[in-house]
Amino acid sequence: MADVVESYSYEDIEAISKFLLERCRHRPKIGIICGSGLGGLADTLQEQEAFPYESIPKFPVSTVSGHKGRLVFGVLSGKAVVCMQGRFHMYEGYSMAKVTLPVRVMKLLGVETMLVTNAAGGVNQDYVPGDIMIIKDHINFPGLCGNNPLRGPNNEKFGPRFPAMNDAYNAKLRASLRAAAKLCGLSDHMKEGVYAYLGGPAYETVAELRFLKAIGVDAVGMSTAPEVIVARHCGMKVCGLSLISNKGIMEYDPSLVIDHSEVLEAGRVRAADIQSLVSNLVKLIDE
Repeated sequence: MADVVESYSYEDIEAISKFLLERCRHRPKIGIICGSGLGGLADTLQEQEAFPYESIPKFPVSTVSGHKGRLVFGVLSGKAVVCMQGRFHMYEGYSMAKVTLPVRVMKLLGVETMLVTNAAGGVNQDYVPGDIMIIKDHINFPGLCGNNPLRGPNNEKFGPRFPAMNDAYNAKLRASLRAAAKLCGLSDHMKEGVYAYLGGPAYETVAELRFLKAIGVDAVGMSTAPEVIVARHCGMKVCGLSLISNKGIMEYDPSLVIDHSEVLEAGRVRAADIQSLVSNLVKLIDE
């Protein structure tokens, strides 16, 4: 018997968007997804209107420490934006349809440009904790095994059956990120590289990290790629940032340990810099 692919109809997503638009005065063109430890960005918005996920019909609820679980509308650098203060992950037990539901909701809210952020482990040995990597490309490992967020019947109202992904991360927006970094004095901490998406929630083995390094991966994490794929399917322009929270452990040394608190601490230390970077990026985005 074939397995069932969970999905939301266009009408389901339209109803969620209508629910939000009826209760919110902002009409955002820019959407921001805040990763682990980076949710403080949403708290900096002016004229905030916040919706806890549990108050939004059919919305999932984030279960991860460091993710508040709110959709926050407001003004950043003079422009209307909407922030996901906490995202959803496959390892929480959610289907890809639920993981990426907010992206399609953003599309129907009117969002045209999406910025995704995450905390990631450094695979590139030249990276140090606190570096910020502009994502130029990704490897979607669950997707290579068939667990793609576009699996199942395609809805042409959102996008084509076979969307191209060679330009997933917009080149103009990546240049704008570099310009924004220069404006806020972060150029020395900026990198650009390839992000690998793994399912999690276990951190990588030594052998897995060595493999990722060998195939050209620079940073690794447990999110982002599904949201980017769905955003591109919807026709959004996308840019992405990884805060390097730790160095990947590539030696068989039991004294070396990584845990989630280290990831959150890296976000806390870099919070003001990330906020400044994103604020300057939003100023440069041409709607």
